[in-house]
Amino acid sequence: MKTHGGVAARLGGWSARHRKSAIAGWLLFVVFATVLGGMVGQKELADHEIGAGDSARADRILAESGIENPASELVLLHSAEPDGWRAAADELTGKLRELAQVASIDETLPSVDGRDGLVRFDLAGDYDTAVEEKNAQPVFDVVDAVTAAHPELEVHRVGDATVESWFTEIIAKDFAKAEWTAVPLALGILLVAFGALVAAVIPVLLAVTAFVAALGLLGVVSQAVPVDDATASVMLLMGLAVGVDYAMFYLRREREERAAGRNPETALAIAAQTSGHSVLVSGVTVMAAMAGMFLTGLSLFEGFAAATITVVCVAMLGSVTVLPAVLSLLGDRVEAGRPGSWARKLTRRPARTPSGRGGRWVGTILKPVTERPRMAAGLGAGALVLLALPAVTMNTEQLDVEQQAPGAPIAVAYGELTRAFPTGPLPAQVVLKVSDPADPRVDQALAAFRDRVAGSDSFGEPIEVTTHQEQGIVTIDVPLAGDGGDDISKDALNELRDEVVPDTLGAAALGEGSEAYVSGMLASSVDFDHQLRKGLVPVLLGLGLITFAVMAFAFRSWVIGATSLVLNLLSVGAAFGVMTAVFQHGWGAGLFGTQGVGAIEAWIPMFALVILFGLSTDYHVFVVSRIREAVEHGMDTTAAVRHGITRTAGVVTSAAAIMVAVFAVFATLSMMDFKQMGVGLAAAVAIDATLIRIVLLPAVMTLLGDRNWGRRRPVRPVAPVPGEVLDPVYGQPVSLTH
Repeated sequence: MKTHGGVAARLGGWSARHRKSAIAGWLLFVVFATVLGGMVGQKELADHEIGAGDSARADRILAESGIENPASELVLLHSAEPDGWRAAADELTGKLRELAQVASIDETLPSVDGRDGLVRFDLAGDYDTAVEEKNAQPVFDVVDAVTAAHPELEVHRVGDATVESWFTEIIAKDFAKAEWTAVPLALGILLVAFGALVAAVIPVLLAVTAFVAALGLLGVVSQAVPVDDATASVMLLMGLAVGVDYAMFYLRREREERAAGRNPETALAIAAQTSGHSVLVSGVTVMAAMAGMFLTGLSLFEGFAAATITVVCVAMLGSVTVLPAVLSLLGDRVEAGRPGSWARKLTRRPARTPSGRGGRWVGTILKPVTERPRMAAGLGAGALVLLALPAVTMNTEQLDVEQQAPGAPIAVAYGELTRAFPTGPLPAQVVLKVSDPADPRVDQALAAFRDRVAGSDSFGEPIEVTTHQEQGIVTIDVPLAGDGGDDISKDALNELRDEVVPDTLGAAALGEGSEAYVSGMLASSVDFDHQLRKGLVPVLLGLGLITFAVMAFAFRSWVIGATSLVLNLLSVGAAFGVMTAVFQHGWGAGLFGTQGVGAIEAWIPMFALVILFGLSTDYHVFVVSRIREAVEHGMDTTAAVRHGITRTAGVVTSAAAIMVAVFAVFATLSMMDFKQMGVGLAAAVAIDATLIRIVLLPAVMTLLGDRNWGRRRPVRPVAPVPGEVLDPVYGQPVSLTH
């Protein structure tokens, strides 16, 4: 089969002619990438590389000096009567001193009303080793034994090892659930969409093999761009989304042409020239959108960008190379597994077109939309703006344990701890670097710092000062007023950063060679959120420019580029509004088995913005390509809009259903940030596949008419070359010789 019409058509033609080589080459590529990734290993981000601002500078100073804050644990003992916990506290500290896993124990701290006692101790060894469950388990056993011996007390355990153990268990369970649920869900929806087992399996196999290969390649990529340990799940999410989509669009077009009576070669050639081209345009656009994460200035997002670009690139290449080979090899056997066909031989009849099922109801909606486009555009835009309104109040921050897992035992323990000791659990840490810690000015500065802190209601006790003589570094732990994350704590942090530290530990007191930065959980959260907000404008501008440029170039029309950009913004805004309403304000949160937590996890809006821009373009490319195809073959714009959207209705609906289902899996997980991400992405895809595709897009394109295409190209017949015929409908030259 010889084809004309661009890179996708040439790749599809070569693949169909050398199908065994193409399939074997793909499998070898997947194996090679996996082995290479295993040999190289994946380079992960260090803790101090994830943050931003002064907190990241403080963490970097400690990391470069080899100083590591010890892992610590807190045990809260609550009694009905004042001091009723003291005997248990003495028993607990006595048993903890006998453990090799415990390095030091602080003096038990009583609460203001005397009904609570706080036992704080540091674990032995480096942080990563100390928090491992196998090392911390003897400590947990001692606490559990004391708890059992004193049933009259309420005992809560919170700390680095406790939180690490809980998070590890929950995240492992959640990711396993997501990974093992998403694939069967996608397969089930595809089976319903295609009505044949083999046709349903092909897109899933392509997506899964693309993910496996990309995961291996990520090992190589991560040597230059280190990644976070959650990156694999992000890759799976994107790999399934685009891999299944691309294969569906390609396969669906090939089946549609076969159902129209075309021979296998012609059908595959048309699919390569149309859907294959759209796959390349969409893939390039999605990858360009993912590259927007490099503009955030945060290493976490740079890793996400590298991972998502890799998996989209692999899925795109697989769709235009190995997929045509598989379809050519299978032929009509792609229909195998159709219900009712088990007892008879596979037929050579062309596959019946699956587009009619989705097209009928879409056509019913499209008729009034295209007849009254102004009203439809106004109502559609109004609905999206209404959905987007809650996003104006969006508050982003790094969620604490109580917000991440409302009602979970560890969240309850954290809440009780902050109630009894509001300045205890999350102190700020001042990192002071000086040329000579023995310099008398250092002691004077530290004394002035203590006096300043003691004289303010914004800080609590105890103030812990640790001097690392060899490294020339002093660390100071300062408890903040409030619950560690509220406005009171943030005001205290600002006072510490803007007034106390500069006045007492600044260059004026210690000389130009000194450095003093404030870190800690709240400081890290504030700095991370600040950097995200700072990076939002360049990322949004970059995404807008990329989307406009790629769409305008692909369709040779700045109008199409501008329309795509505006519709993307409306879709993203509506999704953000839904996410804010549900998870920040709690409107309808019960439907997702959760509650409003007053904030959106800091990294989610930026991540979702980039992902949604990419995925929204996915549908837009395929639908508008089909509309333009109809225009180029003589239809007026209104008829072409109806034709293009109706013909793509079934496949786009199925693709959207898969993505909504996959994202909805994340909404069922335990962690609040994954719930927020899942609901936000699922809402955006659902909005994009309904309000955008069926109402706003056809209404706007109908209003614009021929202005969509700039100077409309005339329909020109294409003369065949020897050995070729012209397809009777599309006028494309297709060879009938091998």
